[in-house]
Amino acid sequence: MAGREAAKDLYRLVGVAPDASATEIKKAYRRKAREMHPDLDPANPWAEDEFKKLSAAYGILSDPVRRGQYDRGELDADGRKKKARPASQKSRPKRGFEGFFRDRDRDEIKIDGVDVSHVLTIEFLEAARGTKKQMKTAHGVDLNVTVPPGTLDGQVLRLKGQGMRGFNDGRDGDALIEVKVEPHPIFKSEGRDIHTNVPVGLDAAILGGKIQIETIDGLLNVTVPSNSNTGTKLRLKGRGLAEGGRKDATRGDHYISLIVTLPDEADPELAEFIRARSERAEE
Repeated sequence: MAGREAAKDLYRLVGVAPDASATEIKKAYRRKAREMHPDLDPANPWAEDEFKKLSAAYGILSDPVRRGQYDRGELDADGRKKKARPASQKSRPKRGFEGFFRDRDRDEIKIDGVDVSHVLTIEFLEAARGTKKQMKTAHGVDLNVTVPPGTLDGQVLRLKGQGMRGFNDGRDGDALIEVKVEPHPIFKSEGRDIHTNVPVGLDAAILGGKIQIETIDGLLNVTVPSNSNTGTKLRLKGRGLAEGGRKDATRGDHYISLIVTLPDEADPELAEFIRARSERAEE
């Protein structure tokens, strides 16, 4: 029990109970590492040491073998094996957390930086065509984000080394940018395909003809087949969203649903033609 009681110190530092699972320990460490990172408290001269203490504690508790040794009192708070001491030295005070990273060991522990998550909101066409954005994080850091063409809502972009910095040759963490794409009044996406509803006049619907429609690449002339009806679908192959974030990548398709519309003003000749046609059909 004595070893178990002593072991509570590192658990308390990480913020978990001594019987916490490996998952709980990892989750608690990541939360505290973000809160305690020296980059967030540059005016505190002790911030770096406190962060290193936290990382060292996690290094022990995240290793099942070393955690077991620590729980049994076989390792001290620095992760060193305890040596039996002569009886004359047993009264000396035990070394506690004040000994973390003391002397040459201070610079020997490699600590990786923590990944940091951010949210970037962009317009639909920016996501479809690709764009470059500069965003300022909650911690005042400027990030230059390249959004590749065809980026989907909820997609996460990874900026290597743009998270919390590491220590003693540990790698810097990454910035994870979750992209939120705003809805568009015309374009609707389903995966890599784009869908739009396009009004078409009665003349073009009956006789066929050219109409101009808007695509993510700009305006395009499209041929409407004769005798088209509301709900008729036209497929523009390769006019959807790019895959793989490259402009020359395979793209989805753009589907057009035609909506036949009548003239804004009444047309007496058209009305008379429809009336006569209807009477002939009843005979």
